Amino acid sequence: MSEFPEVAAVDLGSNSFHMIVAQSAPDGLRMVDRLRESVRLAAGLDADKNLDTAARRRALDCLERFGQRVRGLPAGSVRAVGTNTLRQSRNAQAFLAEAEAALGHPIQIVSGYEEARLIYLGVAHSIADDDDRRLVMDIGGGSTELIIGEAFVPREMESLHMGCVSATRKHFPDGAITEKRLHKAELAARRELEPIADRYRRLSWERVIGASGTIRAIERCLRSNGWSETGIDADGLQQLRRALLKAGHVDKLSLSGVSESRAQVLPGGLAVLLGAFRQLGLERMEAADGALREGLLFDLLGRIRHEDVRTASVMATAGRYHVDTAQAGRVATTAGYLLGETAKDWQLASAPFADMLTWAARVHEIGLDISHSQYHKHGAYILHHSDLAGFARDEQMVLATLVRAHRRKFPKSAFRELPEAWQEPATRLAVLLRLAIVLHRSRSAEPVPAMGVSIRKGALRLEFPAGWLADRPLLEADLQEEAGFLETAGFSLVLT
Repeated sequence: MSEFPEVAAVDLGSNSFHMIVAQSAPDGLRMVDRLRESVRLAAGLDADKNLDTAARRRALDCLERFGQRVRGLPAGSVRAVGTNTLRQSRNAQAFLAEAEAALGHPIQIVSGYEEARLIYLGVAHSIADDDDRRLVMDIGGGSTELIIGEAFVPREMESLHMGCVSATRKHFPDGAITEKRLHKAELAARRELEPIADRYRRLSWERVIGASGTIRAIERCLRSNGWSETGIDADGLQQLRRALLKAGHVDKLSLSGVSESRAQVLPGGLAVLLGAFRQLGLERMEAADGALREGLLFDLLGRIRHEDVRTASVMATAGRYHVDTAQAGRVATTAGYLLGETAKDWQLASAPFADMLTWAARVHEIGLDISHSQYHKHGAYILHHSDLAGFARDEQMVLATLVRAHRRKFPKSAFRELPEAWQEPATRLAVLLRLAIVLHRSRSAEPVPAMGVSIRKGALRLEFPAGWLADRPLLEADLQEEAGFLETAGFSLVLT
């Protein structure tokens, strides 16, 4: 942690954007700055799933203000993520380019599964540690996450397509609140929960904890109006429900503990919470201070301390698909050596590239568990569609593409589908991975000898000890074939 005097987390939520800045402290992290702005990003998603101009402008203006606080922090000290609305948006990549320029740091879009993991991590760090099994619920603007976990370990996670903004837009489009509309919204929430409710109830829990804006606002409202002494209970929710019906419109809501911006999306958020209480059989819920942004900070802290959950995810995936770990380790070691020798010339001298190459080497053979034929494609499919804890969506795409490209014809077009910042680096990493795999094709424990590796006049040159390659005609033939594959991708491989 001493690498960075300050670290920051930015949450580009569907309703609000949040940023927290923290400093290292003996007991973990000391929060020094918190910023929140109601951006209503989900409200700007049109029928074609594109962000409209007004929503983009609100978001970019907010990130410009956030950027004034964190733009001067070093690379690697800020983690920023987008959630449900950006997962849905068709023009998210174009927006992200502008957003990153405004903030001054990279922004990643995370899956619902990863969002749930980070939420649980933030909640777990914000409450007293105990042995209880917890159900954690977070109602965001466009999605709702439900996690069952113990201590700092999530055991079951789901991300559902309902949130305070999306439910309000769908069921209360003009702001009018009626019994019929509220009942329909609650029923929709229950239907969304129905496929997971029985499984969750069987797992059981001792504590129910809510996180983020909607639940915290409702908890404050119930206490401020005398409808609950502590936490959220079913009776208090019914009191709030009656208050919304009495107001009849979001513009007429005036409830202690609920801000004007929160009131605009309260009907949808309340309907989701009422549906959860009914469908999951909840009696009481406490509200926690921690949520996604706190989870981001603690996850970032783990990365800084070389306790990266992404490495654990990769190793777990390798184990699940019965990878030959000795062979994967040999490939990873040689790929790392090749990277070290070429990193300066190929602009690959940063930790993310080394990590990605190592992870790809560790899982490049997972497709063999399905079929030897086309196993590189099977492996890519698994990685593309799996829930990999710690990985952002673009990172997972890069990993899947490297595995897809590790053998046979070089799929140059696959790299053009990656985010622009990854296209050239990932292509070069694929070349290094392929060479490491060819060098270990015999699957022998015999180490590869020290060899010269250089980039000269655009060509990648491998120089072996005198006579070594000639004594291994199969390997020499494999490398010559690989040189042909690489030539079609625009790379020249020279063997001496």
